[in-house]
This record gives sequence, C-alpha cells and structure tokens, in this order.
Amino acid sequence: MSVHPSADVHASAVVEDGAQIGEGCIIGPFAYIGADVHMGARCVLMSHAVVKGQTTLGEDNTIFSFAVIGEIPQDKKFDGEITRLEIGSRNRIREHVTVNTGTSGGGGLTKIGDDCLLMAGCHVAHDVIIANNVIVVNSAAVAGHCIIEDDVIIGGLAGIHQFVRIGKGAIVGAVTMVTNDVIPYGLVQAPRGQLDGLNLVGLKRRGVERGDIMALRAGFQMMAQGEGTFQDRVKRMGEDSNSDYVHHIVDFVTGDSDRSFLTPGG
Repeated sequence: MSVHPSADVHASAVVEDGAQIGEGCIIGPFAYIGADVHMGARCVLMSHAVVKGQTTLGEDNTIFSFAVIGEIPQDKKFDGEITRLEIGSRNRIREHVTVNTGTSGGGGLTKIGDDCLLMAGCHVAHDVIIANNVIVVNSAAVAGHCIIEDDVIIGGLAGIHQFVRIGKGAIVGAVTMVTNDVIPYGLVQAPRGQLDGLNLVGLKRRGVERGDIMALRAGFQMMAQGEGTFQDRVKRMGEDSNSDYVHHIVDFVTGDSDRSFLTPGG
C-alpha cells in the first residue's frame, strides 16, 4: 500500500495492500479500495464508496456513497481474466453508480475520459468507451461495448443497446431505448429511439457558429429527404458542405460500426 502523506484516510476505511493513493486524496468512512487501484491526486471517496479491480483514476475525481467502481463485468462469459478500468480526471460519480471492468472478448478495457457526470444509479457496462464531458442522467444504462463521444447527454432511465455508438454532441431523451448508432449532434427521443432532429440547444450553448448550424440543418434535411440510401445521402451532404461539423457526421457514418444507424424519422 502506498498512501501519500497528505492523504486523509478515515480510520474505518479499508485500503488493501498494493493500492496507491495520491496526494491530497480524501477517503471517507467505510470506503473500500482494492489492492490494484491507482488513485491520482485530490480524489475524494465518500462514505461506503467501493473502488476495486485493475482500476486507475486520474486527478480530482469525486465518487459518492455506495458507488461500486471496477467490479467484474456482468457477463456470463467472464472467467476471471484480468481486465481494466481507466477513469480520467475531474469526474463526478454519484450515489449507487456501477462501472465494470472490461472483458477479454471486448478488448479488456472500460474507459471514461475527463469532466463527466454520472448521475445516481446509472450503469456503465464492460468495454464501454466514454469520452469527455459526457452526462449520463439518473438510472440510465449503457450496455457493453458502446462508444459515447464527447459532449453527449443521455437522459434519465434511457437504455443504450450493446455495441451502439453515439456521436459527439448528441442528446438522448429520457426513457428512450437506443438500439442503433446516433449521428453526431443528433436529437433522439421516443420510447424506441427516433432521430427527430439536431441538438440545436447544445450546439448554441457551446458557441457553434451560425454558419455551421445552418450547414448542419441543411445537411439534416438532405439526410431526411434526399434520394438513395442513407449512406449515399450522407456522402453527398459532405460533398456539398465545407463545414467541419458536417464532415464529422460524414466520417462517423462511414466509419466502422456493429449497428445500423437511426435515420431521420425512424
């Protein structure tokens, strides 16, 4: 066990031999830290929080009471192999959140970036990759092997099917089941997940230029009403636009995927 002298570890907390606790960390009463956990500077574990497994945390993370981080996957094929969880910096992981390590069949790694907010009761499954500044709202669940890009918001009680990709800046409404990939900046809602438009509010909040927003709106109309397959319409959309935001959608749609795409109105 390596605990930085400036760390404050409550007497009732359990820190297994081998764990590494960084400068200025605060470990609350009855918290548990496993032997293979590496925790960066100024992390806070509130009372009864659990961090275990081959888990690495960056700096300035806060894990609230009764969250369980780094437990083994909920996968019947898992056979005790060593897999990992990597969490970046400045994340807030609220009460009763569960985040599992990876599986050997999925690359062996679950990863969360920086500045994310995982609200109470949500679940991040094995081999999920979550980028930066993502919000997963209360009681939402992200199934195994999903990829969630930057600035995504997943609404409360939403369910994201395994292997789904959600593109940068998209928003998923509450109580929505998403079974197909979501384009960057898309707005998805309804019980069975319909692509109903663009996340215009999110784009404006992030200060996206008016010209780019107009290009995205024109592109969305082409995706919805143009001729040919969805992929054909997206490629034409890229040929007709100089917007980096439009080309982000094109690159996303033409990239590798294990799922089909949600298309406008479907």
